[in-house]
Amino acid sequence: MIQVEVLTTNGRGHTPEEIAARAARRIVGISDTAPPDIRDQAKAFQSKIEAVLVHYMREAVQSDRTTVYNALTDAGHPALADLIRRL
Repeated sequence: MIQVEVLTTNGRGHTPEEIAARAARRIVGISDTAPPDIRDQAKAFQSKIEAVLVHYMREAVQSDRTTVYNALTDAGHPALADLIRRL
């Protein structure tokens, strides 16, 4: 069975936290019928995975902004590049 999840936002994209939470749920599946101790341990692990994903997604966003900033600067658009840098 294929599960489909649809999450939308209004007037913005998804944050690293929102994307990380979705990814962590896919990486660490937790059964409703698991024994409580196992379920609690899985939820704690899922939370750790989510925190690691958020950290690296934020780094990726910053790295991409640096790449865009440099490309705009090299193309002769320093004012636009500065706007990107300030995001």
